[in-house]
Amino acid sequence: MRKLEVSLWERYREQGDLEARQQLLDQHLGLVHHIARQIAERVPDGVELDDLVSAGALGLVLACESFEPARGLAFSTYATPRIRGSILDDLRSRDWVPRSVRSKSRQIASAVAELEAVLGRSPEPAEVASVLGIDVKTYWKWQEDTENAVLLPLDGPIGMRDQESATLEETLPDSGARKADVDVTKNEEVDALRDAIGDLPAKERTVLSLYYYEELNLRQIAEVLHLTESRISQIRTQALQRLKSVLAQPAEVSAK
Repeated sequence: MRKLEVSLWERYREQGDLEARQQLLDQHLGLVHHIARQIAERVPDGVELDDLVSAGALGLVLACESFEPARGLAFSTYATPRIRGSILDDLRSRDWVPRSVRSKSRQIASAVAELEAVLGRSPEPAEVASVLGIDVKTYWKWQEDTENAVLLPLDGPIGMRDQESATLEETLPDSGARKADVDVTKNEEVDALRDAIGDLPAKERTVLSLYYYEELNLRQIAEVLHLTESRISQIRTQALQRLKSVLAQPAEVSAK
């Protein structure tokens, strides 16, 4: 973190200097515009870029309020998922997801649930594709469409199998009083995710890092790693499925 930025954080956190806070927000407003432009490329033409920027600016403010400089994480790294989440939350409230994408998502979820019940394990992509009556290449395209779309309702459960799992709304930062037990839970979840990512194969870790942290698109990652764009999509989806499976295990064990 640059010395000037460190000084601003000290002034804001220790002295409550609102001018320092405003400078911090101004310094990172470009990040909001960058993320908003990325998302704008994936949504219908009727969505205004200015609306995405406004929603992202709210995420930036919330990130500023909850950021802890002492943990050593760069603010831009900390703020990026919160800005993106705030924009996606705004899009969810408008229900911009095409019906065709919703249909694909439902079909994939249904096929996966059906196979899990029969096989007693997470199905392979080829097995899901077979149930859907499509080839594996089409399956990967459906996966990419549903992952890039805004699909989760705020009041719906995050997990498909755990009906008692937290809703998306419950995972969003609360601008009110922060409770100790909530902080502990969040820290545990972050630690679990960090450990799970660390256990991924090297290539999967690299793809996730380039996609979510360096914010490269699939084509750019393919060029960096000298692979096809389709292969990069497969690696990313495999990594996400592996993380989902690992992170779901504690909840399943405690439920027994």
